[in-house]
Amino acid sequence: QVQLVESGGGLVQAGGSLRLSCAVSGRTFTNYAMGWFRQAPGKVREFVAAISWDGGSTYYIDSVKGRFTISTDNAKNTVALTMNSLKREDTAVYYCAARRNSRRDYYYGTVEDYNYWGQGTRVTVSS
Repeated sequence: QVQLVESGGGLVQAGGSLRLSCAVSGRTFTNYAMGWFRQAPGKVREFVAAISWDGGSTYYIDSVKGRFTISTDNAKNTVALTMNSLKREDTAVYYCAARRNSRRDYYYGTVEDYNYWGQGTRVTVSS
């Protein structure tokens, strides 16, 4: 059974930084692409960033490009989302997701692409 556990959320002032981490258990990274999504109050869950299982490809939504970085540590079975220059509109619950049987060097950008989800970690950016 694959389990994902996020951590690292919290309250931060605009312009600040946070690093979210997702611990993955029950599998290795081979053939599993990873992604981060977020859901703000009253809004649908949206894609934020993704990384291929081999780490060779990454993709971001336009609003976070240049500010967020997704990365994996295969030795520790974790995926991280480093968030810099945070804005109020980044406030949301952030979810880690994993997709099995992924293509090498391929990322996935929709909720339907992923098989496993964490419980979420809340990020609040104040002005």
